[in-house]
Amino acid sequence: MASTPAPITEAPAPGAYRWYVLGLLTLTSAFSVADRLVFGILVEDIKAEFDLSDFELGLLGGLAFSLVYVLAGFPAARLADRSTRKNIVAAAIGFWSLMTAACGLATGFWTLFAARTGVGVGEGCSGPSSQSLVADYFSRAELAKAMGFLTIGASMGTAGGLIIGGQLAEIFNWRWAFVLMGLPGLLLGAVIYFTVREPLRGRYAPVGTDMAQLPLGQTIRSLLTNRVFMGLAMGWAVQIMIGYGLAFWMAAVMLRQFPISTGDVGLYLGFTFFLGGIPGPILGGYITHWLCLRDERWRAWLPGVVSLGCVVPLGMSLTSSGFGAFLGWFGLAYAIYVASQAGILSGIQAAVEPASRGFAVAIALFFNNLIGQMLGLGVIGALSDGLGPTQGTSALAIAVFGVCLVAGVASLAIFLWTAAQMGPSGYLAKMRGG
Repeated sequence: MASTPAPITEAPAPGAYRWYVLGLLTLTSAFSVADRLVFGILVEDIKAEFDLSDFELGLLGGLAFSLVYVLAGFPAARLADRSTRKNIVAAAIGFWSLMTAACGLATGFWTLFAARTGVGVGEGCSGPSSQSLVADYFSRAELAKAMGFLTIGASMGTAGGLIIGGQLAEIFNWRWAFVLMGLPGLLLGAVIYFTVREPLRGRYAPVGTDMAQLPLGQTIRSLLTNRVFMGLAMGWAVQIMIGYGLAFWMAAVMLRQFPISTGDVGLYLGFTFFLGGIPGPILGGYITHWLCLRDERWRAWLPGVVSLGCVVPLGMSLTSSGFGAFLGWFGLAYAIYVASQAGILSGIQAAVEPASRGFAVAIALFFNNLIGQMLGLGVIGALSDGLGPTQGTSALAIAVFGVCLVAGVASLAIFLWTAAQMGPSGYLAKMRGG
């Protein structure tokens, strides 16, 4: 028998408040990515202190985080589809912030591995609830733009993790960088808990939509047999190998290819992430919105095109001998890449019933982290180790480009297939298995 959603508080009419909530959720995303990827600017210091290989660093960046992230995400998403989502987000950010700080207490590979798993548990609980909240604060017509703004959080977090983490590591050390990066999240969690109101679940769903949560088995079957949802989820999982590869490994690439300090790498690279990552999602959201007014298949077409398109300037960046050219081409590549996110995220939310949105995000993030982060970062690290004896300091750059190229081609193919499942008409019915 389907369970009845928990009582919730009616949200105010659409207005400024929804943008306030979106702002807090965007900051939550920023803190999440910053605490997750600050590891990238610290890898060389950690590698030196613990005498680790690139493959072991890839495990710490990928497996340690991703495995528990996806496992924690499922029960948290199930809870998000029936209970107060804003409380889940507030509790999650508090826990992962403490575990980020705990990374600074590590004494070796395994203690750092354990702390990273704690970060993964906390962050795995926030994504489904955050995206489900946005879908109930913004109408279907506005969803692509709202998701574009939400995606800014990832760019802000990547830039902030590099800039602030790099400066903290240079002023203090890598251990204090983890501690000082983690603790401010506790304040944000408190603000969310005390100031965000839970919106009416499914407030923008078509009249007559069943808001009762389906049994777990039926929910899973409905999502796994939804070809458009699965296409978007798998396409995202493959193409985000590019995003994680850039966010985690580019600082190490710069440190190995240019005579520059950790603090300067964090400053310059973080600023470049910011310049490319802020306009990219916003433009991507508005472009997706404009294109989808003409044909909803652009929610899949656009991510496919930009996933492969960003690889060209990335190749120019990684083969540049000049520091300025390296950063310029990289900024362009990243701006193109993040323009894809609005279409993917809004498409996933539109593809499923309101009572399944949280769990749908959890399934998408399962593949996202299993393939995009855990597999992608590990493969790059292993390739770098294998190429090291012959390619020297260029080995890591070659490994990053090779994995990103394969991911770009594969994701384009998946997104084109997904668009074909949508068809030129009857989009909503096809999205929901009709």
